[in-house]
Order: sequence, then C-alpha cells, then structure tokens
Amino acid sequence: MKFDMDYIAHHNELTEFNPYFKLFLTIILLIVTLALDNLYFDVFIFVVMSIVILAFAKINYRSYLKFLSIPMAFLVITCIFLIFFFGKGEVIYETGIFGIVVTTDSLHYGVYTFMRVMGCLPCLGFLALTTPIAKILNCLRTLKVPQILVEIALLMYNAIFIFLNEIDTMQKAQNSRLGYHSYWTSFKSLGALASTIFLRSLDKSETLQHSLDSRGYTGELPVYVPPKKEE
Repeated sequence: MKFDMDYIAHHNELTEFNPYFKLFLTIILLIVTLALDNLYFDVFIFVVMSIVILAFAKINYRSYLKFLSIPMAFLVITCIFLIFFFGKGEVIYETGIFGIVVTTDSLHYGVYTFMRVMGCLPCLGFLALTTPIAKILNCLRTLKVPQILVEIALLMYNAIFIFLNEIDTMQKAQNSRLGYHSYWTSFKSLGALASTIFLRSLDKSETLQHSLDSRGYTGELPVYVPPKKEE
C-alpha cells in the first residue's frame, strides 16, 4: 500500500472538523509537551493522540505507522549519538571502543529527547493526517501569518510531493531492470538515484517557475479559500 498523506487528509472522519480547532489543539499540545519534563505525560499524549488518529479519524494503522517511520529513524539515530557521545556525569556503561561510554547525563538526554519527540509526533500527525494542506494554509492566512511564510509552506509542500513522486517513479524503473537484485547493484542504483534526483529537482523547480510566470505570477500566490456553507 502506497502512503499518500494528501489522500489520507482528504478521506478521513475528521476532514470536515473545524480546522482552527485542530490547529490550535496541535500547537497547544506541542508547547505543553515540550515545556513539561515528564515522561509519563509524553507517553500519555502519544497514546491519546494515537487513539484519536486511529479510532476517531479512522486512519489505517499501516498508514499511521508509515507516517511515524521516517522521523522515527532519524530520532533513533539522534538519540544513539546523544547517549554515546554527549553528556557528563557518572559512567554507567563502558563500550571498550575508543573510550566511548554511557553516562548518567547522556542517558538522560537520550531518553528524554526520545520521549519528547515521541509525544510530539502524534500531535503533528493529528493535524497533517486529518487536515488538507489547503485548509491549514487558509487558517494561517486568516490568522495574519506573513504571506511570505504561507507561500514558502505551499511551495515546500508541493516540492516534497513532486520529489517523492520522482523517487517512486525512478525506483520502479530501476526495479524493472533488476537494479536491486544484489548488494552491488543496489548501491549502484542508489548512487544513480541520488545523482539523478538532484538534477530532476533542479529541472522541476525551473519548470515550476516557468509555469508561474506563464500564469501571471506577480510575487503572490493565491491561497485556497473554502466556500462558506449555506445555512
């Protein structure tokens, strides 16, 4: 099953729910989770928001796990570096490799960083997976967020999905040519993918600029305004 966050945001039980409420709830929960130094609260927020996403929004659990997988990979790597290479205090474990040790402070940094980020991820997922980007940008516009920030967010969102679509297309082409049937060909295909996607990204950005110019772009992108419901 291919993960399509934009499709999920448009097809769930909370799509039509008040986007302002979802935006403010997400911001408040993020601030509280980051401000409090409490592991139990982090676990509580993770469980509650996961239940809301899975039970109330009725989002497929596989899609939710895929949403968490990429930031989780970076989080685990970051916390490992924090545990083994940062912090002072009493040594609680010696690896025996180049003097690398685990101290009380480093373990504290790693664990608390992991739990705080874990508490924040479902909050962001709640907003990203239940609210279409057009509604989020409209909320930011009506809340008087600077226009330049709204436009940057819109262009970044568009560029990310173009980037992911290009990667998916090239990987399928490489798979059809047995580009990943061995370790050597896998490394070779990944190298070709990385170099090609960079050139494709430059080409796509230039195409986007030409398309904006051809449509009379004057420095301000229009933001979708949802139609008002008739009473």
